[in-house]
Amino acid sequence: MTTPSPPDFSPVLHIGPQALTAADVLPLLRRYGLLPALVKELVIDQAIAAVALTSEQASQAVDQFLQLNQIASPEQCQSFLAQRGLSEADLALLAERTQKLRQYKLDTWGPKVESYFLQRKSHLDRVLYSLIRTREAGLAQELFFRIQDDGQPFADLAREYSEGQEAQTGGLIGPVELSVPHPALSRILAISQPGQLWPPTRVGEWFVVVRLEKFLPARLDDATRQRLIDELFNTWLQEQVQTALQANSHGNSLVEQE
Repeated sequence: MTTPSPPDFSPVLHIGPQALTAADVLPLLRRYGLLPALVKELVIDQAIAAVALTSEQASQAVDQFLQLNQIASPEQCQSFLAQRGLSEADLALLAERTQKLRQYKLDTWGPKVESYFLQRKSHLDRVLYSLIRTREAGLAQELFFRIQDDGQPFADLAREYSEGQEAQTGGLIGPVELSVPHPALSRILAISQPGQLWPPTRVGEWFVVVRLEKFLPARLDDATRQRLIDELFNTWLQEQVQTALQANSHGNSLVEQE
């Protein structure tokens, strides 16, 4: 068992007349609600520690980092560093860290994306639909029959009678993912056929008349793949951060020194 090192009371940060020691930093992070952010970065550092980049990959990482942050000149680079209290060496490490994290996420969760996509697909599918909503049940029923039996244009009636922002678009909403509308409305849309008009349905405080216009099934393209990898990573990261915070909630040190 290692003997704990004595507290270091030498200043590590000067803010105006105030000199902060290493022992001051952790309580301040807790006070200002910044401790979870620090823990998150430490968890990431530990996760990517074993990821190695070639010299070419490291150089590309710096170029990509500069482009992403719109740094196109030495002057902009110096300004970027000064605003964040970084050195040029820090910039390279930060760029490489971003690339290592990208590679870590791909290696760890890339093989799981297909099965996760199947689990999430019903929420990722998109719909384009028309909606009229009103607080009057009788009016909703009348509008339904005027569309179904009299053939009046849905868009015209939506512009005149719908009480939401969709009135401005003739009732048309979307395309949106099925997870976006009210759950009761999503269930209706999920089992609808394009062109199917539904009788008035109570959704919260509203009576709605809805018609599915288009159903756009989700595809596992590159953008969706990256989004799902990020979702899996963020779920894992939140769990790791909460575990670390709970383990250290009684004042234990976040990083144990051997």
